[in-house]
Amino acid sequence: MTITSDALAHSRGSVPLPVTIAAWAVPIMVLGQFAMLAIIPVAIALAGAVLRTRDRLVRAAAVLLAVTYAIPLLAWLTRADGAPSLSKDIHPAFVVLITGVSAVLLLAVHRRDRQR
Repeated sequence: MTITSDALAHSRGSVPLPVTIAAWAVPIMVLGQFAMLAIIPVAIALAGAVLRTRDRLVRAAAVLLAVTYAIPLLAWLTRADGAPSLSKDIHPAFVVLITGVSAVLLLAVHRRDRQR
């Protein structure tokens, strides 16, 4: 079986399944009080979108998700008087913002899949 250049270009244009799964996992983990562990799906979504997707909207949404997650993470890491966990220290507005940006990423992925 030979892979043609059309098939290779077609496979590169699609959004990888791990990006979609990670976009769903981030808000579930943050809302479920596992905010520190959410760094794993954030990294998967960012890496998968930047390295494997040509769609600019998907890439931008993944970068925005990573930045939105990084702000409370860095604030928690740099504060001397912070709570013992990120989930207890994160402001509820950031939880809403992270959930909203994850929804934007999911919509971008869904839009990309519908175009195909």
